[in-house]
Parts: sequence; structure tokens; C-alpha cells
Amino acid sequence: MLANEARLERWERKVEWPLTALAVVFLAAYAWQVFDDHGPMHVPLEIALWLVWALFAAEFATRLTLAQDKLKFLRTHLFDLAAVVLPMVRQLRVLRLITVMTLLNKKFQHKIRQRVSIYVAGVTAIVAFCASLAVLDAERHAENASITTFGDALWWTLTTMSTVGYGDRYPVTGEGRLVAGLLMVGGIALLGVITGTIASWLLEKLRGVENAELEAAQELRNLRAEIAELRAELGTRSQG
Repeated sequence: MLANEARLERWERKVEWPLTALAVVFLAAYAWQVFDDHGPMHVPLEIALWLVWALFAAEFATRLTLAQDKLKFLRTHLFDLAAVVLPMVRQLRVLRLITVMTLLNKKFQHKIRQRVSIYVAGVTAIVAFCASLAVLDAERHAENASITTFGDALWWTLTTMSTVGYGDRYPVTGEGRLVAGLLMVGGIALLGVITGTIASWLLEKLRGVENAELEAAQELRNLRAEIAELRAELGTRSQG
């Protein structure tokens, strides 16, 4: 059993960067397909997207096989599971990127927390871009749609993520509303992550200041003790 868990950890470390590369390929192909609607590359891009999905599904099946407690593995990898079982809902395929976003967050969070603004900007940009693509893909051909360009989609995404919700742009299709619901939940979660990251960074800075003050106070006490010893020694010699 322990051998299986060790094999699972080795496998996850081995496929970290290949999964990241696949996610980048998937996002690029998906964006190209959305921007070039019904263009000559539509079919090749669709094939590429399905191939990437198949690779993600195979990798997830491999991890599930190696996991000792399969039910626990499924419970702790719900986003990965959704990315595999929901490919028929076209707009939800972009959820596969959540797995890689989580991976990148774990891999770089410790370093990137030193630059909170970069971390916040990067996560927000990825979420906004993916949501904009998904809602545009779902809405632009719908009757009475108010989201028909990428600019409309991006504006809607920003107002939704920030919980402002002007109401000038809104989804009218079932798929678009599903994307909206996920974005609302994701926006709240993202704000929580950002707040937690900033709080953690501030605590680290405060701890650093406190530790520096404690070290300075200790050095001052040591210096006073040394001065006291020198005075005592000088006093003894003068008496002698």
C-alpha cells in the first residue's frame, strides 16, 4: 500500500510540467477556436481539444489506479474529476485548467507570495480570460444575446468577478448561466485566496520584524552583560 502511495507521488511529480504544457496547448487551441468561429481550423482544433482531454483523462485514471484510498482521492480531486466527466458540456472543458492552476499555485505560491501583486494579477487574468472565452462561446449566437464580442465577454466577466454586476451584459443561455454561476462562486473563492495570501504575507513580514527586534534586544542584553563584566574586572584590578 505504501509502495502505491510512493508510486503515486513519483507519478505526480513526473507529470507536473507535461500537464502544464497540455493545459497551455488546450487554452491556446480553445481560444483560437472561439476567436476564429467556424473558420477553416475549426475541425483540426476540435480534434486537438479532444486529444488533450483524452490525455488528461488517461492521466487521471492512472492516478486513481495508483491511489491507495480511491474514495479519498476522488473527494480531494473533484476539479480533476469534473474535467474528465464533463467534456460533453463544451464550455466546461476549460475547467481542466483549474487542475493546473492549483498545481502552479502550490508550486510557486511560496515564492510568489513575496510579490503579492504579481500573484493576484496572474490568477485574476487567467480566470477572467478563461471565463470570457467560455461565456462568449456560449452566448454570441443566441437570440437576444447581449454578449456577442470578446470585449462584451471580458466586461461581463470583470463586473461579475468583482460582484458589481451592472446588468448591462448578462447570459441568456443555459450554458452561459452555468458559466456565470461557476464564475460567481470562483470569484468569491478567488477573493478569499487573495485575502488569505495577503494576510499570510503580512504575518510573515510582521514575524520577521518581531524576530529582528527580539534578536536586537538579545544582542543589547549580551552587550550590557559584557560591559558589566568588564567593569567588574576593572574594579577588581584597581582594588588590587
